Amino acid sequence: MQFEVWAPQAGRTTLTCDGVTRALERDPERPGWWCGQAEARDGSRYGFAVDDGPVLPDPRSRRQPDGPDGLSAVVDQGRYAWRAEWGGRPLPGGVLYELHVGTYTPEGTLDAAAERLDHLAGLGVTHVELMPLCPFPGRHGWGYEGVSLWAVHEPYGGPEALKRFVDRAHELGLGVVLDVVHNHLGPSGNYLPAFGPYFTDTHHTPWGVAVNLDAPGSDEVRAYLVDSALAWLRDYRVDGLRLDAVHALVDTRACHFLEELSTAVDGLAADLERPLFLIAESDLNDPRIITPRAEGGLGVHAQWNDDFHHALHAALTGESQGYYADFARAPLAALAKTLTRGYFHDGTYSSFRGRGHGRALDRGRVAAHRLTGYSQTHDQVGNRAQGDRLAALVSPGLAACAATLTLTAPFTPMLFMGEEWAAGTPWQFFTDHTDPELAQAVRSGRRREFAAHGWKEEDVPDPQDPATRERSCLDWSEPERQPHARVLDWYRRLIALRSGQPDLTDPDLADTRVAYDAEARWLAFRRGDIRVAVNLGAEPAAIPLGTRPARVLAAWEPVQAPGADGVLRVPGESSVVLVQE
Repeated sequence: MQFEVWAPQAGRTTLTCDGVTRALERDPERPGWWCGQAEARDGSRYGFAVDDGPVLPDPRSRRQPDGPDGLSAVVDQGRYAWRAEWGGRPLPGGVLYELHVGTYTPEGTLDAAAERLDHLAGLGVTHVELMPLCPFPGRHGWGYEGVSLWAVHEPYGGPEALKRFVDRAHELGLGVVLDVVHNHLGPSGNYLPAFGPYFTDTHHTPWGVAVNLDAPGSDEVRAYLVDSALAWLRDYRVDGLRLDAVHALVDTRACHFLEELSTAVDGLAADLERPLFLIAESDLNDPRIITPRAEGGLGVHAQWNDDFHHALHAALTGESQGYYADFARAPLAALAKTLTRGYFHDGTYSSFRGRGHGRALDRGRVAAHRLTGYSQTHDQVGNRAQGDRLAALVSPGLAACAATLTLTAPFTPMLFMGEEWAAGTPWQFFTDHTDPELAQAVRSGRRREFAAHGWKEEDVPDPQDPATRERSCLDWSEPERQPHARVLDWYRRLIALRSGQPDLTDPDLADTRVAYDAEARWLAFRRGDIRVAVNLGAEPAAIPLGTRPARVLAAWEPVQAPGADGVLRVPGESSVVLVQE
């Protein structure tokens, strides 16, 4: 078997495979690469040593059976016999469902999660978006401190378990999206600096020195990231990737890394003859990220739209701290702006940032499905001090209004696991760091952060306490009882409407029209013949919809269709979807 590793500054490199060590030779065709042959089979343990240093895991390891600090293992990708015939599922018209493997079930494994995929198929979502799966220290964590960008966290089940999960999802007609982190690695278990200039102090990020995308040696680092992304899509038949915090990918080269990545992904999609896509998490409000390359953009297929979330959250809860401040001044106006223009900050002043922020979308060029809309995500729940979900902050009626707006808005909707039944369990920040100093630093930093906002230290859950993760696991008995069953039925009805009404998946963002009354706290919008009305106030609202006859498609509380006066009367904290005929 051929082994190879990039170590451009090494004078000597060795391979140890199944206990046998041999020297590698320089590759005459590729500067900085070392290669050699060794007997190996699926499961063979191996590692590389640079200049007689310790034997370290392969930077491109496909499996880490003993965690990030152990030896790598050979993976024969051809061993798995795929069952599902799968032609792919494109993002336009989709409904995403964000899922954390470690808390979706008490077992916290990919196999256990696969057994619950029938629930998602019955719910009507189209894609499961898995939070990061790369190996990280310990057993439980969010996954954003992963290393070995080609491997699957062993406590989740390793590579074969991911293939079984994807296969089962495809059998049920569900696409699979994987969250990948290119902006930082580690810090624990990160051995890349021993091999080459994977990082650069030319730039800095919230996690320290930046991944090297533009300094000397960056060609190979970019290839490392691109090849990793393609491996998930090719070897595991994943349908799309969610790119974590792309605003932290500092790149001054003429061809931005995201453009290089989107070009490679589109090329693979053509080769495989099935749709593949990228979804960026971006704090930039820069439409160039989601503008096609042929039109001068970077070619990423979609992005998370936090502005929609912030406007909706401020309107529902009245919270105004931090980045909610600008949205909370006139929350319904902010919500109306995001529904019709995508971004709220499109060059406007951001008090949270202390400067102007964003750039306006060209609604004639950017399709609405390129923005992902949501009322909850792992970030927006888990980064609260106690991990409280929206259902813990507002009434069931207002939570239902949030569902209505998310699932009928012009954007590609995304749900966070458990949201569909108003889960009573929190989703808190938890870690399982094996390094005692790092564990204490994370614990202290978390409490210090929230102490600045008035929280007592004892009220902030300890991330290292196993009970914090256990509290965050979904309770699968909840959907079978009230009030959760009613909420679940509402989500199913709304998703079915989105699937069955073409106007709700119309990509024309400019076609959405919004009206609202800030004092009465109602908002209504139209998309083609569909009319959506939400009453966030406690008192009934009279909402003028026009004199065209309309029929109620779904209502949280019973309502009558508008009469001859065209006025829809909506109970307090309720929502309605209608079609005009």
